[in-house]
Amino acid sequence: MTDTLLNHRAEGPASAPPLLLGPSLGTSYALWDKVAPELSLTHRVIRWDLPGHGGSAAGLIGPGASVGDLADLVLALADSLGVERFAYAGVSLGGAVGLHLAVHHPQRVSSLAVICSSAHFNGSKPWQERAALVRGEGLASLAESADARWFTPGFTVPELVQDHRDADPDAYAACCDALAAFDLRERLSEIAVPALLVAGREDPATPPAHLREIADAVPGAALVEIPGASHLAPAQCPEAVLTALRAHLGGGARRGMEVRREVLGDAHVDRAQARQTPFTARFQDFISRYAWGEIWTDPTLSRRERSMITLTALVAHGHYDELAMHVRAARRNGLTPEEIGAVLLQTAVYCGVPAANSAFATAQRVLAEEEG
Repeated sequence: MTDTLLNHRAEGPASAPPLLLGPSLGTSYALWDKVAPELSLTHRVIRWDLPGHGGSAAGLIGPGASVGDLADLVLALADSLGVERFAYAGVSLGGAVGLHLAVHHPQRVSSLAVICSSAHFNGSKPWQERAALVRGEGLASLAESADARWFTPGFTVPELVQDHRDADPDAYAACCDALAAFDLRERLSEIAVPALLVAGREDPATPPAHLREIADAVPGAALVEIPGASHLAPAQCPEAVLTALRAHLGGGARRGMEVRREVLGDAHVDRAQARQTPFTARFQDFISRYAWGEIWTDPTLSRRERSMITLTALVAHGHYDELAMHVRAARRNGLTPEEIGAVLLQTAVYCGVPAANSAFATAQRVLAEEEG
């Protein structure tokens, strides 16, 4: 915990595209426990705690706070981590923070997902009353009704209910002040980034109509309703939320397929796609997203350098069918036959002469086909 920055947890490769995840009032970043690890396969996931919640200091906000104040804290966190531009997804109050960022700081947000949230939260009066209640009596009685507000009957996440009990009352009340004052309806049309709205069909706090209102106002926005989900959809229906977010954030898969075709050639990729079955579909998607959409698109190494590393790894493990494919890829990436030969000669020293001998035979056959 620090007195100046929001508490947070970072997961995933530091070189991956950053994705910030915002929580709902009364919860911590544990709200994302069933979703963030999966998203971190393709993104640098940074989930944060509201002031006075989880590990964030209560004094980061005070009475009369606004959603803009919370958004400023999120930007300060991003700045401290060296993150200039990021995808953003948030639940309820965390979603309102995302809407504010997309309107007031569009240069920082690459895409937006608003989950079980609203452009307004049913007027100021109920939030003013809740703030006064919490300031006077604390959170114990309010936490008793958390399950009814957050989940469908019979479902609970005890850790999140405990987060509610443990939150700082003054900081919680200040977040209520922010919700009381929030109304962004008149500016939704200014949002220009790709936007996804996710509604819980059983959500009593922000019913689907609230998300539909945003989707209708934001140009090009998509709306997904999750059957059986109440207010904290990432905790209650994580697979459905993951599916929606993966599709929304799927630029990596699309870019991965583009790079895969550029490196391996259309003919090879078309053959692989034609052989795809329901059994292998998830693996093919994994290859496109992770190997080609994340690793091969990382600008730290050139494609020439990646080809040399790949050739060496394939020789080391005796994957000669894959080696033939990547000799062709190396030629597309600009390696000359002489450079390929030099790489294979190097493998004779570090991978063994028999391995290099098989590798030379494979490469010679591929290069001869090219000449023919």
